[in-house]
Amino acid sequence: MITFLLNQELRQEQNLSPNMTVLNYLRTRIGKTGTKEGCGSGDCGACTVVLGERDGDRIRYRSVNSCLTFVPALHGKQLITVEDLKSKDGSLHPVQQAMVDFHGSQCGFCTPGFIMSMFALSKNKPSADQHDIFEALAGNLCRCTGYRPIVDAAKAIAEQPQLADEFSRYEQQLVARLAKMETDTLVTLNGDDKVCFSPTSSDELAALLEQHPDARLLAGGTDLALEVTQFHRELPTMIYVGNVADMKTLEETDAGLVIGAARSLSDSYEALSNYYPDFGELLHRFASLQIRNQGTLGGNIGNASPIGDAPPVLIALNATLVLRKGDRVRELPVEDYFLSYKVTAQEPGEFIERIIVPKPSANQHFRVYKLSKRLDDDISAVCGAFNLTIENGTVTAACIGFGGMAATPKRAAGCEQALVGQPWSMVTVKAAMKALEADFEPLSDFRASKEYRTRTAANLLYKCFIEQQDLKLETRVTSYV
Repeated sequence: MITFLLNQELRQEQNLSPNMTVLNYLRTRIGKTGTKEGCGSGDCGACTVVLGERDGDRIRYRSVNSCLTFVPALHGKQLITVEDLKSKDGSLHPVQQAMVDFHGSQCGFCTPGFIMSMFALSKNKPSADQHDIFEALAGNLCRCTGYRPIVDAAKAIAEQPQLADEFSRYEQQLVARLAKMETDTLVTLNGDDKVCFSPTSSDELAALLEQHPDARLLAGGTDLALEVTQFHRELPTMIYVGNVADMKTLEETDAGLVIGAARSLSDSYEALSNYYPDFGELLHRFASLQIRNQGTLGGNIGNASPIGDAPPVLIALNATLVLRKGDRVRELPVEDYFLSYKVTAQEPGEFIERIIVPKPSANQHFRVYKLSKRLDDDISAVCGAFNLTIENGTVTAACIGFGGMAATPKRAAGCEQALVGQPWSMVTVKAAMKALEADFEPLSDFRASKEYRTRTAANLLYKCFIEQQDLKLETRVTSYV
C-alpha cells in the first residue's frame, strides 16, 4: 500500500496498477482534470504537477511530468495540482493571479503546466532572475502566446519580496505529516496482476532482484514510462528505487565524486558543475527541468541509449560504475558497460549502485558539446566529450567519447592515438580529425545524416582546439594586465 498527500488530503492506495501514471490517476480516479495530457512523453509540460518532499525541517518542491510518473513514486510525498493552489476562500494563488494580470493564457491548454512550473520556481527561488525563469519554463510549450506575457508573469512573481501562501503557512505541519509516512519497511503496490516493490535500502534492493531478476528497475521513469504510454506494453514487475536512501547520496572523496545511482540529475548538478563546468552546461540542456528533477545518472546509463547525454561524458572522464548482485560488488569502467545496441555487461539480478567520477587532474582540459535541433528539451544528434591532458604544449593523454555516432556510446580510439604524444597544434588536430572519420560509421536517421554526423564530430574537435587557444590567449592578456 502506498500513502501520500493529495494536497492536504491523506490518500492510501492498495489495489492500483503500478503501471498507472499520476496523470491518469488524477484524471480518471480523482476527477482532477486541470492537469492536461499533451504529448504523453514528457515533451510539452502540459501535465506538470509538483511533488513536495520532506527535506529536513522544510519542504522541497519539484516540478515533474505526471505523464511519466508512475503512482508508486508518490509514496511519502505531497502531490499538488493546479486546483490545489487557490486559497480556502477561493481567491487565486499569486502565481495564478499573475497569469491573469499579464494575459499569459490564450487557449488555456498549456496554462496549468506553466502555473505549476512557476509555482515550484517561486518556492525554490523566490528572487528568480531571467535565467532561472527560462530554465524553469523551458519544459513547457505554448503555441499561442509567444511566451512574453508568461515570462512577464514569472518576473512579476520574482519581484514580490515575500510570496505568502497557505503552503508557507502550513509548512511545518506538512513536514510532520510527511515524516510520519516514512518507513524502513518494504512498500508494495499490487493491482491488475502487476506489482511494484519499493525498498528503502540497497541491501533490500539486492535481495529483491535476486528473487525477481526479471523485474524492471524504476528510478525517475522518464524513459521506462514511455513503454507504457507510447508503446502500450505492460510492466508486470517493477522495483522502485526512489526511496533507497543510500543510493541517493553524493560523497566527495580524495579520488572523486561517488554518486548514488538513484540520485536525481538536479541534485547532482552542483557538484558535477563545480569540477566540470562543461558537464554542468550539458545538464542544463538535458531535456527539461521536470525531467532532470526525476531522471537519474544511473538511469541514463542503464538505459543504454546510443544518444544518451551522460554516457559519452562519463566515458571521457574515465568514470567507473559500481555494480552489485546480491552481496557481490564489482567495478566496471563506463566504456566497458556498453556491448552493443541496448545490450550491456550488466548481469541478470545486477544493478548500478554508484557512479564514481574522478576529479580533474593538473593540465587537464575538458570540453563537452551537444548538437541538437533545438537548444532546450531535445535529444542529441551528436554529443562529443574531450578530455585532454596537455603538458608543455604536448598532448600527453586523451580520452574522447561520442554519443550518436555508433550503436553505443563509444571512445574515438583512432583520434586519441593521433593526438597523444603530438604537439597540440593545428597540424595535429587536422590529422586527428581525419583519424576520427575512421573511428565511426554513423547511421542516417531523422535527427541527422551520417555525413552530417561525421563532419560535425570532426569539427567539434576543431572547436575544442580553437577554444583552448582562445583560453590561452585570454590568460596571457590577463597576466599582462
